[in-house]
Parts: sequence; C-alpha cells; structure tokens
Amino acid sequence: MTLLANFYFSTSLNINNFTAETIPLGFFSQHIEGKTNRKTWKLRSDATDQTWEVIQEGRRLTGGWKDFTTAHDLQIGDIVIFKHEGDMVFHVTPFGPSCCEIQYTHPHIIKEEADADDAPSFSFDYCFQAEVTASNLKEDKLYLPEGATTCTALNKQCQEIILVNKEGNSWTVSLRFSEADSMYYIRRGWRKFCRANRCAIGDLFVFNVVGDGKTTPLMCVCPEREE
Repeated sequence: MTLLANFYFSTSLNINNFTAETIPLGFFSQHIEGKTNRKTWKLRSDATDQTWEVIQEGRRLTGGWKDFTTAHDLQIGDIVIFKHEGDMVFHVTPFGPSCCEIQYTHPHIIKEEADADDAPSFSFDYCFQAEVTASNLKEDKLYLPEGATTCTALNKQCQEIILVNKEGNSWTVSLRFSEADSMYYIRRGWRKFCRANRCAIGDLFVFNVVGDGKTTPLMCVCPEREE
C-alpha cells in the first residue's frame, strides 16, 4: 500500500529524543500503522543533498536518527517539522526555539535562524497569543487575530489546520474564514485540543502558523523560553 504525500508532523527536541525519536501517536495511527510495510524512512533537508536513511521500530525512529540530528547540529528546544513527500521520503525542516526556520550554509553545515524575509518555502513568521476562555470552550471555536489574514500559510480555501503541541502530538481541526468578520476561526476541535492538553480557563498559548500555502497548515505551540 502506498502512503499518501503531504502529511505533516512536528516534534520538539529534548534530552530524551536525540538518539531515538518517538513518532506522535496520532500521526502514526492515522498515516503509518497498517498503511505501509516499509521500516526505513528517507530524510531530506535543505542543509545538504544527502538523503539520510533512518530505521523505524514501532513508533520510534532509531538507527540513523542520531546521525541526522548531529549532522544538522540540532539542539534542545529546536522544533522539527516532517513533511511526507511519498514512499516514506520526508522533507525535514528544523526551526529554532524562536520558531524561525534554521538556515544552513554549504558545504559545511553551519546553522543560523533565518530572518522572516529569508523564508524559502514555509511561511513561519506569524505568531500570535491565544487565551483559553469559557466562551471559546463552550462554542468550540477560536478566532485567529485579524493579522492572520496576511499569513501566506493560510488561504480561504483551507478547510483544516493541524494543531501541534510542544510534544509533537497533533489534532486536525476545522478552519473557516468569516467574510462578515474578515477573520479566520477554528471550530470542531478546539475544545478537544484544550482538554487533551489539560488547559484551564485563562491559560495562554503562543502559536506559530507554519505552511506553504498549498497543503494543510500547522499551528504549533511555541515552547516557553528559558530565562
């Protein structure tokens, strides 16, 4: 069975996943388990022309993953987004803790966080703060700020958006655009996301909207900065 392309998942690196990366359960159950017999992932990035072969054991990426993180100088707090391109080939885009895409200089892999003006493929420069309120939980609806209309990751034809928490787990929710209010909003899934993340009224999230304007965008929770 062929695994379809253009599926994403995201993960935040920590001290436990430099040698083996755990695939988020939602992504694994929906897109991997029972849909392919292949146990080798091929990872590509903009850092090099090399393709990295990584072994999948259950829900874990093991052999080859440490080599990939070392070669890309990934650090604790970096965010990594995997985009499936078909046939178990994934394009991997690393982001720094500030949610800016990491750029690499050839031939030596020297990384730096890109300025917003240097974005090559993903729109990653739109961040906003969202508050969990009694009303948006009751209505199962979250309005994005008016500024989201300028984000090139979104368009009025988008029907879904993927919410990704700090652990890399994802929830696909409905995305709509209100012509009357000239605003995007999330519905049918916001309440479930909040419950799964044990949110209380008054809790705040900082989200980063990521996408290429063609495929389903992601709305990633930004990790807290260490003081």
